[in-house]
Amino acid sequence: MKKLPGLFLLPLAMLVSAAHGEGWPERSVTLVVPFPPGGSSDAIARTLSTGLTDRLGKPFVVENRPGATGTIGAAQVKRAPADGYTLLVTSLGPLVITPHLMKGLPYDPLTDFDAITNAVQAPNVLVVPASSPHKSVADVIEFQRRNPGKMTFASSGAGSSDHLTAELFWQQTKTSGLHVPYKGGGPAMTDLLGGQVDASFQNINAVVQHVKSGKLRALAITSRTRSPVLPDVPTLDESGVPNTNVYSWQGVVGPKGLPPDVRAKLYAAIVATLSDPQVKANLVALGFEVVASSPTEFAAFQAAEYARWKNVIQAGKITIE
Repeated sequence: MKKLPGLFLLPLAMLVSAAHGEGWPERSVTLVVPFPPGGSSDAIARTLSTGLTDRLGKPFVVENRPGATGTIGAAQVKRAPADGYTLLVTSLGPLVITPHLMKGLPYDPLTDFDAITNAVQAPNVLVVPASSPHKSVADVIEFQRRNPGKMTFASSGAGSSDHLTAELFWQQTKTSGLHVPYKGGGPAMTDLLGGQVDASFQNINAVVQHVKSGKLRALAITSRTRSPVLPDVPTLDESGVPNTNVYSWQGVVGPKGLPPDVRAKLYAAIVATLSDPQVKANLVALGFEVVASSPTEFAAFQAAEYARWKNVIQAGKITIE
């Protein structure tokens, strides 16, 4: 049998890839969320699940695989075939934070995944119980300077976005507080509402209703500009604390080596889902900002976030061992 001339090999490969993309999906697709149900990543995965099922004609099923600060689910997706049938919907933790905190991670976040999109982002909000004596960021800074390491800051866990936002805040203000990690955002919120802890940098979608009901007091937000859902809350920049813009984000990645046509088809369907007026309105009402960045943009953003949090973790000598 004669070999095909080299001239014909590239077009043949392109035809195979195109055929793969046109036929995908032929069965259900699993969206792995590396956290328990009820969190931001889970909410975004379920929003995408509905939209992608409608647009692509096959079920997109959410599978929660929590454990080890998100690394169990991420490792599962890394090991899956790169055929577009197993994807990861995750917050920034497993992709840009945990790799600097855990030894022997079973994946390399920068080389073992194909970026698809950064779907949404949401700032964190510095909140205190309604009974707190602190009425402003200036009050918090003054108290911490007079009482180093005394003011307690709750987080959903060591290495989480809310934990590292507090660490960044301490570094920028040259103050120190006491980190109190919980096993998830729910327990942290319970103690915050009950006044068992002094403060927290919580995702806006987790606290907006508590702020509006008067159960929590919002002192500042970590976005570059004020949020439309909490327009009276100043940014940290406005409060005199620069270089503390932080967003918790939810991205979608797949195992390294996804067929280009599959990735393009998936990205287009995600953008269409997030662009739906009702979906977008629902997300904005919760405090999310739709990003829907391209695969190239998301990969560059992930690399920048990876470097940024590495510096914060090293400067704070943070470990979770």
